[in-house]
Amino acid sequence: MIEVSIIELLPGVRLTAVQTKKFKSSVLGAQFLLPLSEETAALNALVPMVLRRGTRKHPDMQSISAVLDELYGGSLEPTVRKKGETQCVGFVGSFLDDAYTLKGESILEPAAELLGELLLQPYTQSGVFCPDYTRQEQANLIDRIRAQVNDKRQYAQMRVVAEMCAGEPFGVDKLGSEAAAAAITPAELWARYQSMLGTAPIEFYYCGSAELERVRTAVEAIARALPRSGERVAPARPAKRAAPEQPRLVEEALDVTQGKLSMGFRTGVDAWDADYPAMMLVNAIYGGTTTSKLFLNVREKLSLCYYASSGLMKYKDVMLVSSGVEFGKVGQAKEEILAQLRNCQQGQFSDEELEWARRSVVSALRTALDAQSRLEDYWLGQAAAGLTEAPDELAGRVEQVTREQVQAAAGKLKLDTVYFLKGKE
Repeated sequence: MIEVSIIELLPGVRLTAVQTKKFKSSVLGAQFLLPLSEETAALNALVPMVLRRGTRKHPDMQSISAVLDELYGGSLEPTVRKKGETQCVGFVGSFLDDAYTLKGESILEPAAELLGELLLQPYTQSGVFCPDYTRQEQANLIDRIRAQVNDKRQYAQMRVVAEMCAGEPFGVDKLGSEAAAAAITPAELWARYQSMLGTAPIEFYYCGSAELERVRTAVEAIARALPRSGERVAPARPAKRAAPEQPRLVEEALDVTQGKLSMGFRTGVDAWDADYPAMMLVNAIYGGTTTSKLFLNVREKLSLCYYASSGLMKYKDVMLVSSGVEFGKVGQAKEEILAQLRNCQQGQFSDEELEWARRSVVSALRTALDAQSRLEDYWLGQAAAGLTEAPDELAGRVEQVTREQVQAAAGKLKLDTVYFLKGKE
């Protein structure tokens, strides 16, 4: 049994509490919800990394680790995520659930105290973030940005989004750019942190067996200590864009032995729309499962791709197709990927294909209830979007979608950008 409570602690500061006895661990976290922009993305991403290095009371990672060890080896790590056009930065902690401690000790309250300490009482020097910590974490952030090119499949998807959504917040990488990261100073980072503390919406999250009032009291202690220097404005719903008359074609050459073909489509549908469940089924039939048209036809039957799949961006009107191809087969692969989409748009999918897709989507939503990390990530996305629908409620809507609704949703898909990563001559 899972019970979800969403409570506004202060204007723009919310708690999502998931009460359940299913897990031996509990999750506690806090996230700043910030509009994605090229100017602030790297700064925002760096803030939790530097905060995690030390507090006034525990000025280094070693002393923070000692506190976590006392909490039955808990963890409290910085996170940077992108939900639609919202950048979510903060901390997610995992602790032994109070129900499983040896002597009935309470873990929730000291864990919340440590979370509040990391958020609100950073270790400083001369009134700003410690220069050494800033410099070290800045180097780590730059390394992470550079390392994105190492996973060519993910890199191609990142590049097609950047090209397709150039000029839109969604086109900005969650870590920001290398140039922006390299230019950060301790004083500039401190100013950004102060702005986040006073004006960014904050989402607290708890999942575990503790009673709601205990959770609320523990988290309110942090919320009450927040500065109130401005209005915390909720993230805006991303604007929808139409695909161009002629799709954009982008090629890039790197030292690769296998081509990466990524295709970006405008869906005209996002999580706020009533027909989003139908688009989820379109994605599953088209390329989102191992029973999909892309997998069974483009990959297995025709052997045009080493892999071929599609993915839906829940909080943005975008679908991405990702494939690995031989350099000489890219034209054939592209045509067949588009041909399979036309089949979906013309209703050329069997009742069996539809039900396989439905079972897959419903199962994925319901199994999210069985995994702590997936539950936390799901509710963070909903918080950033201002939505309150639970995974099983969305699954219920998916079960009601008709064949005609799936075909109508498929008809909204329009090719926007084609990105091909090829080898160097």
